[in-house]
Amino acid sequence: MTNHKQKFGKHSCESRKVVCDQLKKKLFQQKSLFTNETKQQEEALLASYFVTYELMKAKKALSDGELIKNCAIKMAEAFNENKVGNKFQTVPLSKQTVTRRLEDISNQISNNVKDIIANCSYFSIALDESTDVSDTNQLLIFVRAIKEDFTIFEELLKVCSLHSTTRVTDGAKSMTGTISGFVGFLRQNQITVPTLHCIIHQEALCAKSIKLSTTMATVTKITNLIRGGNRSLTHRKFLTLLEEMDSAYGDLLLHTEVRWLSRGKCLVRFFELRHEIATFLREEVTNSAELQNDLEDVEFLRNLAFLTDITQHLNVLNLQLQGKKQTICQMVGFVDSFRKKLHLFKSALDKNNLLHFPCCRKLSEEEEEEEGLEFRDYTEIIEDLSSEFDRRFNDFESFRPDISLFSNPIHCDIESQPGHLQLELCELQCDPSLNTSQVTGIDFWKLLSPERYPLLRNWALKLCSVFASTYICETAFSSLKHVKSKNRNRLSDVVLSHILRVATSQLEVDFISLVSSFMKPQCSH
Repeated sequence: MTNHKQKFGKHSCESRKVVCDQLKKKLFQQKSLFTNETKQQEEALLASYFVTYELMKAKKALSDGELIKNCAIKMAEAFNENKVGNKFQTVPLSKQTVTRRLEDISNQISNNVKDIIANCSYFSIALDESTDVSDTNQLLIFVRAIKEDFTIFEELLKVCSLHSTTRVTDGAKSMTGTISGFVGFLRQNQITVPTLHCIIHQEALCAKSIKLSTTMATVTKITNLIRGGNRSLTHRKFLTLLEEMDSAYGDLLLHTEVRWLSRGKCLVRFFELRHEIATFLREEVTNSAELQNDLEDVEFLRNLAFLTDITQHLNVLNLQLQGKKQTICQMVGFVDSFRKKLHLFKSALDKNNLLHFPCCRKLSEEEEEEEGLEFRDYTEIIEDLSSEFDRRFNDFESFRPDISLFSNPIHCDIESQPGHLQLELCELQCDPSLNTSQVTGIDFWKLLSPERYPLLRNWALKLCSVFASTYICETAFSSLKHVKSKNRNRLSDVVLSHILRVATSQLEVDFISLVSSFMKPQCSH
């Protein structure tokens, strides 16, 4: 006790307080150090997710993460921001890490899609398949879900890589066949749902029915002769000729069968350059006498002009049908409009009126005949095309009454509508606020009160949930060509599925929740 007093008695209460404060400060600094380190790890992890997400949206390689990281570090050094550069150095972006981040983001989107389907009013699915660069058939399944407030979601539901048989999905007959096709399998399993063949595919098949295949074959042959395959020298000579002749267009376009708008663009360019092409064949291409004769033959030129014009009209329709979140009412309306145009075209051609056929009119004006060229005989092709539209779009006729009501509820005949909707339609047609509304389509149905018009709203939701085309699948296939290419053809089915889901999704990703799910984030060293 004596020794203790001699050794520690000199420390007053005040001095002991100072020592305690110093110890507390030291402990706080240590705690702050751990806190700052954890915060930096979380920030590095968050940055890793950000970069991965942007890579997948741009359809870039998984290994490009390291490239982005190195570029960020170099930029920081260029601005003398060494501290920032050191932070960039801690962001984990190896190929393996990016793959794991991709899986996390994809799983979150997938879970969100499942929640949307579970809580939506109605949903439909769109299926389409295509062969990738490794000859694997990829079946894409998209879902279109609509919520009570008419918010529409179109998201990738699943990617099925078909390594063996494709008898269910390969081709329209196998998809829509009532016995062995996908539709047939649904019926065999007592699943009764409305089924439609993609409206854009139907339009493209109608376009192929035009009986001028010989003319198109000649156009393709001449185009390939000039700029196809191993004809780089011939192609360069043709480009030089176009430049010397001060042509309106700088080159011919190649025709690709699988691209909807390809044929029309190719024909327009060919027709406008027909004089330059004839000159080039005569001066530069040997053994092309037969093709030269075609380009000077009035019958061939008449066919070419008409085919170019009618294909352009079909392309206008095709462009109208493209786009996401369109309702079946909008798309059928575009088709109906074109069918009326066909009747107008026929009537005009009966009188040799070329108002709606600019290439035909231009060709006619160039001829030396006083009355110009005759195009009346092309009315038969118009009639055949009109019949083809009637035949192919027959499966949409079952939706005709619904489409009519959806488009014009204010002035529809109430007695001809479904019985369960009639009373609410009486209320709707006498509602002053709805009668004076200027909005149409889906925006009009959003105005209906759920309490006053529950049956009408529910009916409209159901109709708006219908996929009328597989356009969204086609856009995903375009992404697939970038994701899985000749240089990246060994992606696993799982990773490919994750990439396509992130690349095509319109849903927001909650990166904070992804970071918070980690117990102890790790930095890159």
